[in-house]
Amino acid sequence: MPLPEEVKKIIKKLRDSGFQGYAVGGCVRDLLLGKEPKDWDITTNAKPEEIQKLFPENVYENTFGTVAIKTGSEKPELALIEITPYRIEGKYTDKRHPDSIKFADKLEDDLSRRDFTVNAMAMDADGKVVDLFDGQKDLKSKVIRTVGGPEERFGEDALRLLRAVRFATVLGFKIEKKTIEAVIKNADWLIAISKERVRDEFVKILNSENAYDGIMLLYETELLKHIVPELLEGVGVGQNLHHIYTVWEHNTLALKYAAGKNYSLEVRLGSLFHDIGKPQTKRGEGKYSTFYGHDVVGAKITAGIMGRLKFSKETAEKVIKLVRYHLFYYNVGEVTESSVRRLLANVGPENINDLIKVREADRIGSGRPKAVPYKLRHMQYIIDKVSHDPISVKMLKIGGEEVMKELDAKPGPKIGLILNCLLADVIDNPTKNTKEYLEKRIHELDKKSPEELKKSLEKIEKAVQEEEKGRMKKYYV
Repeated sequence: MPLPEEVKKIIKKLRDSGFQGYAVGGCVRDLLLGKEPKDWDITTNAKPEEIQKLFPENVYENTFGTVAIKTGSEKPELALIEITPYRIEGKYTDKRHPDSIKFADKLEDDLSRRDFTVNAMAMDADGKVVDLFDGQKDLKSKVIRTVGGPEERFGEDALRLLRAVRFATVLGFKIEKKTIEAVIKNADWLIAISKERVRDEFVKILNSENAYDGIMLLYETELLKHIVPELLEGVGVGQNLHHIYTVWEHNTLALKYAAGKNYSLEVRLGSLFHDIGKPQTKRGEGKYSTFYGHDVVGAKITAGIMGRLKFSKETAEKVIKLVRYHLFYYNVGEVTESSVRRLLANVGPENINDLIKVREADRIGSGRPKAVPYKLRHMQYIIDKVSHDPISVKMLKIGGEEVMKELDAKPGPKIGLILNCLLADVIDNPTKNTKEYLEKRIHELDKKSPEELKKSLEKIEKAVQEEEKGRMKKYYV
């Protein structure tokens, strides 16, 4: 894919002013993979004050020399393009940030400080690639490899341990042997990284279509114990006659299903955590072991995880509910409308569809052949039914008291018949459900006999039946 015009113009302007300029990092990697980059970075030998002079429309408020240029592009990813001077970084005593930075004159100095070979390539305005560390070769081989020695790279910034897994997951690559050995050896360094940064990388892994592979790689590299150690309690924990997998296998396979369906982050988290309370609640061994209360215990564990990783309150509350109520009962003939209303009240109408998705993931993660069997479709049918107001005179813009007032009449059967006639009119044409039309229509209906008015009941009954048929057809029940 070619460089966008907005990027080319900036690089050319730098070059025409006597400076060097290159697109660099992830955007070059994505271009070479044929993907459209989500953001753009440019590197140059110009200093921050020189960049600002060349591009007056800018934002500059950091300690790394990065100047964000306003391009005026209608595309969000191109509206603000960051330009950073070549730089050399000092020691990383906190394993996250360089103690000092020094602006450099050579592109080679800047590329050599980067994390992985696939992220250490630059491209000029003509599309020529500068690749000093065989990044293109690793792209073709689908390999994640550090620039230089992995111990040194990870020692500079421990977040790179997790980024190696993230890039391998998102790109569908493998981590090169020496690199993955260094990740495993130094996994404990992840403790030095803020929970927010860890969460952000973890979320990117979970949001990938290869989320299952990512979780397994986090397990293999021993990084998972520093992110969600609670999941590891399920490793090797057998279940009962309803399951063919261990708790760990079951939870991760549930995530695999949710990711394969491209479900939301909340559903993926809910699927991964839904049985996280089982190891603590297991009683007995073999096919008759039990896990009573694992939904309640799991919700408490999930609350702790979501808080520790600093997820937003909204996301945390939703995932906790999905874990807490994933065991909802749904046998046909035994589930009542009132029990479904209670479930809706507990989990929230806005979360009910995602709860169904977690149940689907739970089923497939248990080795069941169908994600949505008949009884689950029947449950969805009942949910739909109780979630919509029934066809009734309550839908009208006026009520019985207004009819009596309009006709100067007392309560009686005829008032009810007139309301039913008004409802029949509105069923035929919903635009008639206005106070003005209905008040006028009342006087016309008052002139009709009770027998004539009763005919509207047939129309209402037919509408109710048609609505029910449509709902049953929608859920194949």
